[in-house]
Amino acid sequence: MASKDQPVCQIFSFQDCKMSPDPVFELPAQCVTPTAAPIVIDNGSFQTRAGWAAPVAEFDSPRLLFRSVAARSRGAARSETQIGNDIPNLEPLRWLLKSQFDRNVVVNFEIQELILDYVFTHLGLSSEGSVEHPILMTEAPCNPLHCRQMMSELLFECYRVPFVSYGVDGLYSFFHNNNRRSLQRPNTGIILSSGYHCSHILPVVNGRLDALNSKRVNVAGSQAASYLQRLLQLKYPGHLAAITLSRMEELLHGHSYAAVDYHEELEKWRCPEFYEREVHRIQLPFSGKVPGGCVSAEERQERRAQQLRRLQEINTRRREEKLQQDQERLDRLLAVQELLEDGLLDQFHKSLMELNMDSAEELQSYINKLQLAVEQGRLKLLQSDGGEGKMEVSELEQPVDEGDGVALMDSDFPEDPLSEKSAGVVQPAFNMAEYHQLFVGTERLRCPEILFQPSLVGEDQMGLMETLQYVVARYTPEQQEALVSNVFLTGGNMQHPGMKERVERELLALRPFQSHFKVTMATRPGLDAWYGARDWALEHPAAAGAEGWISRQDYEEKGGEYLSEHCASNVFVPMKLAKPVPVRPSEPPVALQSLTGTSAAAATVTVAPAPSLFTDSADVNMAAS
Repeated sequence: MASKDQPVCQIFSFQDCKMSPDPVFELPAQCVTPTAAPIVIDNGSFQTRAGWAAPVAEFDSPRLLFRSVAARSRGAARSETQIGNDIPNLEPLRWLLKSQFDRNVVVNFEIQELILDYVFTHLGLSSEGSVEHPILMTEAPCNPLHCRQMMSELLFECYRVPFVSYGVDGLYSFFHNNNRRSLQRPNTGIILSSGYHCSHILPVVNGRLDALNSKRVNVAGSQAASYLQRLLQLKYPGHLAAITLSRMEELLHGHSYAAVDYHEELEKWRCPEFYEREVHRIQLPFSGKVPGGCVSAEERQERRAQQLRRLQEINTRRREEKLQQDQERLDRLLAVQELLEDGLLDQFHKSLMELNMDSAEELQSYINKLQLAVEQGRLKLLQSDGGEGKMEVSELEQPVDEGDGVALMDSDFPEDPLSEKSAGVVQPAFNMAEYHQLFVGTERLRCPEILFQPSLVGEDQMGLMETLQYVVARYTPEQQEALVSNVFLTGGNMQHPGMKERVERELLALRPFQSHFKVTMATRPGLDAWYGARDWALEHPAAAGAEGWISRQDYEEKGGEYLSEHCASNVFVPMKLAKPVPVRPSEPPVALQSLTGTSAAAATVTVAPAPSLFTDSADVNMAAS
């Protein structure tokens, strides 16, 4: 739950971590001699983890951790494709990102091949010829046969690996933590695994996965991040561009928590004191440039003086141009008037027609108006030159001739330059930093809640605990007690604070009165699958006919669907499928023949009954999916 001892007004900022390319390691000598060490690949839908399974302290942790995505545009060459940490920032390339997963199942094997190339190259191997190391890879619970066939084909045909082993990430984490707790084998329990795309309920009975009763919930970390992004974009429509999916994943991992009692926790947020104490203010990056309305009085006066000087220069230049035009027109009219004085009447009347005038009186009236306009223009120019850059108030209030400079004024120039408030009035300052803050309150608990209430994001399915109850109810009371005595939480989406307490509270409500149960959390929910796979590889060396390993000979003889089972692998489930028998086309009916004689009888045609459509059945071994 949220802590109550934190200071008021907690302000956080986005890290916006930029990924740095992974180094290319040299092939260690300990992993080649005396035998080739297995390569352990936790092929997760959010993150890929790869490393060596060698009994050396140097290789106790995965050497490569990167996002399971490839930035590949349409038609791009393999050399132009960026994988994992080679992509510094995911957001600009979000529309180019491709993953090998559809939910939690690998379907895009072209991208999977690129990711395997990336892994082998950075581990110091050359994948051009062959990879002479056994490969241990995780797969989805109840992985379809076709997906395993394509993965085996990729590993054996493309990379020519000697041995391959498949296992379920949640089971590896389960057995790894049971070994750390020194539990007696075979282990029995139930696993709640929640990753990036899906969550799973995996019952383990006597050390083996019960695939028939395993269930999947299509709600996990990616849905929670999308839900958080939608909530904050609706809450802050002015910051849509800043609320990116990568930042929402950062918020989800660092600021969310699971409420023990969801409705009771929401009631607490109604209290203003609780809200101020628990709300997380996330500071968005912003420019510190001060807008025009936040400047001081001195700066506003200086800015207005500059605007006045610029407006005066514009008006003066326009008046000079207008005065010159009026003077030229006045000279032309005076020249026409001189024609009348000289007695050149024909030329005078011709000039009047060109000027669109009817009589000499109209010409004289227009000359008087132009002379008055020229005198006023010269007077204004003299006043502006003698005023030393100052403008009369009347000039600013009255419209300037032909819109002098009005349209050229800046947008931040005040509409009324003379309306100045007194300097003693304190203007409230606009806090730009507070405007660019996201107040993350109830969103902190709403997003993890979708695991228990998928209806919050529109998913029409049961929540995690309802699915757990459905799975447990399929066993006998004795088996139920054994299962709930070891409820195990694993997966990156289980790292929210309060998740263990919430599961315990839900189990207390689901189980009968005075029944016992125990909930444990993985030591490292996001990494224990890799550690468990490494421990299994060290305990079970790769060899022909060894448990859990598929050799090249097994692949060639038994096909890509073949799976060598072990404690942390999927299992084959025999299923009876009715094999339809093709129906033979019935014979055409015999045409009635006309009979000669006094009586005729219709010919009776007897047709043998067609064989049943489902007479034969075949037992087909299929993987549970």
